[in-house]
Amino acid sequence: MPTSVSREAQAAIVRGMAATATRYPEPEDLDGWRALAAATDEAVRGMVGALPALGGEEERIDLGGLPVHVIAPAGLAPDDRRVYLDVHGGAWISGKGEVCRVRGALTARSVGARVWAVDYRMPPDHRYPAALDDCLTAYRALLEERRPEEIVVGGSSAGGNLAAALMLRARDEGLPLPAALVLSTPAVDLTESGDTWRTNLGLDPVLTGSLMPAIRLYADGHDLRDPYLSPLFGDFTKGFPPTVLASGTRDLLLSDTVRMHRALRAAGVEAELHVFEAAGHGMFLGNTPEDKDKAREIRRFAEREWARAAL
Repeated sequence: MPTSVSREAQAAIVRGMAATATRYPEPEDLDGWRALAAATDEAVRGMVGALPALGGEEERIDLGGLPVHVIAPAGLAPDDRRVYLDVHGGAWISGKGEVCRVRGALTARSVGARVWAVDYRMPPDHRYPAALDDCLTAYRALLEERRPEEIVVGGSSAGGNLAAALMLRARDEGLPLPAALVLSTPAVDLTESGDTWRTNLGLDPVLTGSLMPAIRLYADGHDLRDPYLSPLFGDFTKGFPPTVLASGTRDLLLSDTVRMHRALRAAGVEAELHVFEAAGHGMFLGNTPEDKDKAREIRRFAEREWARAAL
């Protein structure tokens, strides 16, 4: 147990290490995948069920069958036009409905801005490119209401994958890019070729093993090196927004995050990298000092980029 982090973070590591590894169903067992997604969502609801009321205003809009949760934090000025387009994680199979809404509310409180939380379609019933199509639909709709400089896009884990892929897809389809992008422990190389997929195996208290069964279910036979599936392999010289990336020293996806940062820097894209001591996938999943530190960094970055874009 590292003594270099807070007691709260140490406790989170202990809890995570006691968890059992995810057992994925066989590819053809669709009911098994649905049951796994439901169980995962129930576990997340149990984790956040004790949260105090977040306040603010909420509404659910429908974009041609795509639900989007629009959430304004308490105290937001009526004339504040900033919007954070939030793409949830969950290994492409979980995080829908109420979980999406609650995560969006937490993000709204954290960044201090209005959030559009995209409740995108997922496997096993809707595979690639359904989720990316939905994110693009939401981004197009948001561009009808806001200028691109008023928008920040963000996502974690599988949501980071989709958020980064969305930037490539939007650019390739001629859409203006947002003020900035936030990638928290993003899965940007679905081939899992990065070093920490091996070196951190057994050390990450959250992500306990390979995501390849879920990746293959999501990808539905498409080439995993396609940049819309693995954004790391995209061409960033054609345009990409300023990006902040966050990971931890125990994160299985640390290599994905570090390599994405280097690829962006090599292409001349403004990019910040924050790596947190002893943090696994998704940090410490709670209210630890380290989680608050990360939230402050992301909010600082987003506020700075919103201000810069508005000039």
